[in-house]
Amino acid sequence: MAFGPASRLGVSLFDETPPVESVVGQSQGDTETIIRAVYRQVLGNAYVMESERLTVAESQFKRGELSVREFVRAVAKSDLYCSRFFTSCARYRAIELNFRHLLGRPPLDLEEMRSHSTILDTQGFAADIDSYIDSDEYQNTFGENIVPFIRGYKTEACTSMVQFTHTFELVRGASSSSLKGDLSGNSPKLNSLVINPTPTAVIPSVGAGSTFRNPSDAPLTRRGAFAAPSSNFYRIEVTGYRAKTVNKVSQFRRSNKVYLVPFEQLSAQFQRIHAQGGLISSVTVV
Repeated sequence: MAFGPASRLGVSLFDETPPVESVVGQSQGDTETIIRAVYRQVLGNAYVMESERLTVAESQFKRGELSVREFVRAVAKSDLYCSRFFTSCARYRAIELNFRHLLGRPPLDLEEMRSHSTILDTQGFAADIDSYIDSDEYQNTFGENIVPFIRGYKTEACTSMVQFTHTFELVRGASSSSLKGDLSGNSPKLNSLVINPTPTAVIPSVGAGSTFRNPSDAPLTRRGAFAAPSSNFYRIEVTGYRAKTVNKVSQFRRSNKVYLVPFEQLSAQFQRIHAQGGLISSVTVV
């Protein structure tokens, strides 16, 4: 299930663009489309000049000597990728970008990032790239013939609420590249957030509030057990309840709801909202 209206969260292009797959007997135009899609995903939407293209790997792919996965590997292990996203970046920035470009999601936790840092220290850059592409996750998700795509903004692509919200730290809008369109540039975005670990607020990237109107019964203060907070609380704004999927407790059920939820109950509340067919407009720390 996608997280709220994709157009309001800066992931509409990822949500509306179907995965690109190589099939037997495809046209030359389809092959060129796949090549462009690989460059766009693996190089983080950065512009690739004609002189920078991997002509040998492209020719091998066009002749059927390389699968999509092996073409992805060639691009990710190229000097072009290495110079843009490894040698010029801080260590943990390079790792989080590898997750974005090759697996389409943010790293799960600090241990996952440390494991790749260890590979870089002991085996080098090429071996670390192989560790992503040869993983069971890559094979089960993309196989040999599907171009990797951004998938971490969908809740089923992540294993924790922290990982899910961190997607929006790495991916907000598809019109800019991983580095030039990001204020953090070559510096890590998730390092301290992963160490804690800390979920981040997810709010509309443009037109905040245009898809959510605060209902009159929205909780403005903490009540009952919430009155003495023992941890961070989060305000969840939900819109778009679909009547057919919600238990008909009331025929006047509101389309917009607000929940104040402690961190310990955040994941369970998300599951209830999804089960009822709601779309989450924003999650912010109270």
